[in-house]
Formats: sequence, structure tokens, C-alpha cells
Amino acid sequence: MEIRPILSTLRRHKTAAALIVVEIALACAIICNALFIVSQRWESLQATSGIDEHELVTISLSGVGKQANPDALTQEDLAALRAVPGVDSVAVVNQLPFRRGSNNSSLAVKPDQEIPTLSAAMYTGDEGTVRTLGLTLVAGRDFQADEYLNWGDLMTQLGSSNGIPSRTLPLIVSREAAEKLFPGQPAVGRQVYMANIPLMIVGVAERLRRPNANGGDGNTSYSMLMPLRQAYNSGGIYVLRVQDRAQRARVLHDAVEALNRVNNSRLVMDQKTFDERRADYFSDDRDMMGLLITLCLALLLVTALGIIGLASFWVAQRTRQIGVRRALGATKGQILRYFQTENFLLVTLGIVLGMLLAFGLNQLLMQHYQLPRLPLAYLPIGAAVLWLLGQASVLWPARRAAAVPPAIATRSA
Repeated sequence: MEIRPILSTLRRHKTAAALIVVEIALACAIICNALFIVSQRWESLQATSGIDEHELVTISLSGVGKQANPDALTQEDLAALRAVPGVDSVAVVNQLPFRRGSNNSSLAVKPDQEIPTLSAAMYTGDEGTVRTLGLTLVAGRDFQADEYLNWGDLMTQLGSSNGIPSRTLPLIVSREAAEKLFPGQPAVGRQVYMANIPLMIVGVAERLRRPNANGGDGNTSYSMLMPLRQAYNSGGIYVLRVQDRAQRARVLHDAVEALNRVNNSRLVMDQKTFDERRADYFSDDRDMMGLLITLCLALLLVTALGIIGLASFWVAQRTRQIGVRRALGATKGQILRYFQTENFLLVTLGIVLGMLLAFGLNQLLMQHYQLPRLPLAYLPIGAAVLWLLGQASVLWPARRAAAVPPAIATRSA
């Protein structure tokens, strides 16, 4: 196909050609970044927590007025929950993965270290926590019975001893946190520090996801678990592991009834299966994905309609030219390839400009929304989509032009 006649024709229709190029460039920039954001959200949706999510239900309570002896009442609650048919085990923890807020603390490997080694999510849990959550320990051990403390008792002890506990507290850390603290070395048996509080690592969990990415350096894998019993009215969350995941709704209903029988003066603030908790946490991400995909489809549709409209206009404008070419022996296939080549050149120019715009738009998103750099792999994907769209959009006007008989074409216009 001779390119020079096409370029000569495009120079005579600069405005129309420029409109298509600009439309393609904007579509390329927006679609590349939109697809990148969608892929980022999709990866977030696939995040693993390290716990047996499908077997868990959770309940949060709040007391009305001042509650007498909440630690004892919490133990009554746990005993009542364990007696609910279908419950395998129960624990009370201070937080769980996929939660808007989070408790975090810094860990250092030396007592006088100015900058801590890492910031990690600080989980607390009672005797049933490792089993109930389904944590997998890849090194070390679970906490021993005499290592658990009531949260309130620990705070009282720290307040009366200048923040230094009477004994070194044990700690289970996630595998990623252990590797960050002691790269390439065993972490079990090593001492770390939370401010001036000494802690001893006794176990390493394969994974325990942070509740969210807040409060750290964006790494969602750094976490630790301490053997501290939290009362229900000070942030404690009841977690129940069910024997049959199909019975979760029934177990959850019976568990709330059991808690009301223990003390019906409290409010049930939250009762969900863990799958519902995850779904709630990612609801905004799913909405954004749907919005961006809809935007991309709408943009592709508008771009396609624009190409069809301009191509149809050009065909009408050049009917005589087409007729002359047909009269001089041009075949239908040559006419068809002429318009397809013309469209390919315009779309290619639009893609080149669109790639530059895509990187510029990505820079803005990086500055204002902390989005990662746009990977180069998205550019050929966007280019391929737009090339296919351009060829498909110009096909109908080009076929119509090729079908015009030479005699009719030369009489018209």
C-alpha cells in the first residue's frame, strides 16, 4: 500500500484527522491508567489474611454504663459461647484483618535504637487465639498457659513500674516481620523491644495480615501477636470458629442469644461472618472497579462512534475520488486497505501521544493518590485494544466505500 497518497489526503483534512488523533490519545491515557488501577484493586481483593476466614464469625459488644468486673464477665461470655452447638473454639482478640482502624507498634532489635526496625500491627489474644484463627506456626511454639495476662493488669503493672513489666513478654511474629527483624537468621529465642519493653519471640506465624495498610510503611505483612486477654468492653472482639461453615448464620444467631442470656444489658455492636467482614472492607474497591470498567467501556464506545462518524464523513467527501480510483482499476480490496491503512496511521499517532499522556497522568496520580508507577506492560495492551477498535470501527465505512460502483461514484458529488 502506497503511504504517500494517504498522507497527502490527511494533510488536506487536518482538522478531522487531528480530532481522531486527540480522541485516541485521550482514550489511551485514561484506559491505561484505569486498567492499572483496576488491576491494583483486584490484587487487593485477592489478599490473603493468614487466618481461616470461611470458618469464622465475629461478635462485638459494648456495655451500657459502667460495667462491674468486665474481665470476669468476659470469661462468662467465652464459656457460654463455647457451649453453643456447632462452635469448635472461641477467642477474644483486639483486632482482625480487614478493618478500617488498627493498633500498631514499633519493634527494635536493640534497647537504645533511635529508629525502630519496623512498625507492626499489634494483635492481642487469649488462650484460644492461635487455634481459633487457624494460624500456622512455621517456627517456635504457641504461648504457654502461664504466659497470658489480662490487658488491664498489664497496664496497671506498667503504670507502677515506669513502663517496665515484671517479666519479659513472649511474642509471636509473622514470617515477614521475623525476616525484617533478623534477615536470614532464626528469630525464635531472640529479644526485641517495644520502646523500652523487652519481648521474646517464641513463635513465627506463616502469615498474619495487618488490619490495613495504615500505621506502617505500606507493608501489610508485618504483624505480631501478644498473649493478652482483652475485656469485651475495652475493644475485645469475640471470634468463633465453627465446625461447619454452612452453619455460620445459625451459630452466629445462637451465639448472640447466649451472650444476651449472660447479660442482656449490653449492646451487640457488630455480628458478622468473616466473609461478610472482608466483603464490607473491600466494598469501596469493588465499586471503584465497576466505575472504572464502565468508564473504559463508555470511552471505547465513544471513540468507536467518533471513528465511524468521521470515517463515514470522509467516505462521503471522497466518493468521486473513490470512483476515479475504481475506474482506474483499483479493486474493492485495495479501497478497503486504503481506509484501513489510513486509520492505522491515525490511531498509531494517537497511541504515541496517548502513551506520553498516560505517563503524565500517572505522575499526577502518584503525587496525589500514592498510586505506584504505571508498568510499561499496560502500554502495549492499551495500544492493541485501540488498534483493534480502530480497525473494527473503520471497517463498515470502508466496506461501504469499496462497494460503490465506479459509474455512480464519478457521477455523484
